[in-house]
Amino acid sequence: MAGVKKIPMRMCLGCGEMKPKKTLIRVVKSPEGEVSLDLTGKKSGRGAYICRSCECFEKARKARRFEKAFSCKIEEEVYDKMEGELSANEQ
Repeated sequence: MAGVKKIPMRMCLGCGEMKPKKTLIRVVKSPEGEVSLDLTGKKSGRGAYICRSCECFEKARKARRFEKAFSCKIEEEVYDKMEGELSANEQ
C-alpha cells in the first residue's frame, strides 16, 4: 500500500498565493536577530517564504510583510542585500 506523499505548501508574502515549499525561497530570522535569505532551507530560526521573483520581494517589502512576520524592524541595507542575492539567484 504505497501512500501518496503530501507536498508541503507555503504562502508567498509577496503575492499571497499558496505554492509548493520547494518552489519558494525562505527568508529566515536567526535566533541572534539577523534576517537573511536561506537558499538551502536549512538555517535555524523563524522562516517566511517568497516566490523566486524580485516582483514578489518588492511587494512584500513595500507592505512591510517581513517586519510583520518577524515582529522586528528590518534595516534598508538588509533589504538591499537580500534583493541583490535574489536577483543574482533569479537568472
